Amino acid sequence: MVQSMAYGRYLLASSATLPKGGATPMIEVKKRENESSESLVRRFTKRVQQSGVLIRAKKRRFYENPKNKRAVREDALRRQVIRDQRELLRRQGKLEEYDLKKRGPRRKPLPRIPASF
Repeated sequence: MVQSMAYGRYLLASSATLPKGGATPMIEVKKRENESSESLVRRFTKRVQQSGVLIRAKKRRFYENPKNKRAVREDALRRQVIRDQRELLRRQGKLEEYDLKKRGPRRKPLPRIPASF
């Protein structure tokens, strides 16, 4: 992905390469009268996001080979077994109902730094 920013000329442009080798049309944003550079960058960022350039670049960067049928079936069976076990535990009362509010944030807590003496 190529991005260029030129504040002197007040032109922002972006271009990304598609997986098949073609290039997307360049996104250009020209400065309006009495527009701040922050507003110009904000408009440019919005246009880039709407065009899907970043999504295509991320898909290309983090490409995963497609799974074969056997791997897809094994994954589906594993998920089904886990789902069935969870349902059985819930019916037996050993597992509480799934509640997003009780669950809390998904982020991992920061590691604790021991106090030095």
